Amino acid sequence: MFNALEVVTIVVVGVMVGVEFTVAFVMNPIFNALPDDSGQLAHAHGGRMLGAVMPVWYIGSVVLVAAWAVTGRHHHGAGLVVTAGALLILSVIMSILLLVPINNQGKTWTPENRPDDWKEQLNRWLRFHYVRVAVIIAAFTLLATARS
Repeated sequence: MFNALEVVTIVVVGVMVGVEFTVAFVMNPIFNALPDDSGQLAHAHGGRMLGAVMPVWYIGSVVLVAAWAVTGRHHHGAGLVVTAGALLILSVIMSILLLVPINNQGKTWTPENRPDDWKEQLNRWLRFHYVRVAVIIAAFTLLATARS
């Protein structure tokens, strides 16, 4: 059962990392290359879609890592799991304090109601997102290392 917990946790966190990496390095460049207002509308739609799913995914990942840390506290790699959990908690805090406020505004924007500095706000979100992606990649790497 413990092995299944390890594998499920690594898969869930790994897929989350893949989604967030894709947002940063695939979807955002695509959205930014769209003509006229299409890019801003795509960002808003993406914010609505992922804004509904990602909180559950992030919290679920933290819960899985916590379960692994508790049940595997006497196993090899326990310190790596705890450190990965701390990084995932950091990513949740970053999300709540830095990214979600921008996303909550951006997901309501249309070409008619967006603020004049909407591009700067999206760029600020993306800079924070790059840091968050690095944090969750580090957490994923620690989990994969703890499993080996």
